[in-house]
Amino acid sequence: MYEMAIIWDWLGFAVRWVHVITAMAWIGASFYFIALDLGLRKVPNMPVGAYGEEWQVHGGGFYHIQKYLVAPSNMPDHLIWHKWQSYSTWLSGAALLMIVYWAGAELYLIDAQKADLSVLQGIVISAASLTLGWMIYDFLCKSSLGKQPTLLMVLLFVLLVVMAWGYNQIFTGRAALLHLGAFTATIMTANVFFIIMPNQRIVVKDLQEGRIPDAKYGAIAKLRSTHNNYLTLPVIFLMLSNHYPLAFASEYNWLIAALVFLMGVTIRHYFNTMHATGKGPHWTWLATTVLFILVMALSTAPLMQESYETSEARELTPREQIFANAEGFDEASLIIPGRCAMCHAREPGYDGIHHAPKNILLETPADIAKNAKLIYLQAGVTVAMPPANVSYMEESERVAIRKWYRAAAKALPFTMAAD
Repeated sequence: MYEMAIIWDWLGFAVRWVHVITAMAWIGASFYFIALDLGLRKVPNMPVGAYGEEWQVHGGGFYHIQKYLVAPSNMPDHLIWHKWQSYSTWLSGAALLMIVYWAGAELYLIDAQKADLSVLQGIVISAASLTLGWMIYDFLCKSSLGKQPTLLMVLLFVLLVVMAWGYNQIFTGRAALLHLGAFTATIMTANVFFIIMPNQRIVVKDLQEGRIPDAKYGAIAKLRSTHNNYLTLPVIFLMLSNHYPLAFASEYNWLIAALVFLMGVTIRHYFNTMHATGKGPHWTWLATTVLFILVMALSTAPLMQESYETSEARELTPREQIFANAEGFDEASLIIPGRCAMCHAREPGYDGIHHAPKNILLETPADIAKNAKLIYLQAGVTVAMPPANVSYMEESERVAIRKWYRAAAKALPFTMAAD
């Protein structure tokens, strides 16, 4: 059963790899087409219906690109649809959410100090919030606000800030920011699946059947595409945030997320303007710098973490109890604080370490039982921790950690094996 931890970790790595690859493809295509669209120029003697054209050079050749706002007069034989980059990114991200945050809900998703949730309740809230977010956003876009894009963007920002605050009231800080990213990414992919692609299919069908396509479908798709363009950079930040406790473990993480969304707007506004006019507005650099300084200032607030006294006194979860009762736990509880708590402590003692990496604490027996799988993989199966073995952990100590974890794993129910 203990090998399930290794298999599960590799499965998470594989899905994360796919997620990063597909995200690169989606973001790359999105940025390219926005730049292409904004760089179009009107020239004499363009074909009927053409809005603009652009010449590009790449890979030793020249590309001549023309855009039709509605559609060309005849349907081309070879038409490339850009959709699978978006779908694959969302599907792999959803799978990763399930592998890390649903299967590991006790460790990564639920914060009992914020809300007393069962694993099932946490998972239901996680899934339902993504669906609810899309429904609210889609309703706003289809209302009369759709004709007021600036006001709509402001309301979308308010919605995202409210969700950031709400997630932080019930989930761990790490899960709160990750879910905000998933919430935003769901809106972006749903835009492609439910709005952009269906509208494009309507236009194609009209062309095939000899009708003149209605320009409104292109306008609707363009609005959603513009939203996706401005949301991309904050989503990347939120995807990476789980590696940085200063971002997710601050009590003001929801405000940090709000400022990051504003930074996404200022950065994209610079590049969008530059693509359209050849010159970007330099005030956006100052605005982005000020926003980032505010983010750093907010991150210095006390980190959200369980105090030493609370950790020692709290009741262990059923899973933690299995590891605490397993043969070898007493020995592991002596080894791990001595070799790891120099960094993984409420107040780290190692020079240059000001906050526990990834906010993982390894001082009390409850800390150790809670992080059993991470300890096993990082310091038992591999020699990743301590880094460069700075605390001189001996091989006999790593053997003791492996024996303890494997003894506990034999008592784990299958549903807990991957956690």
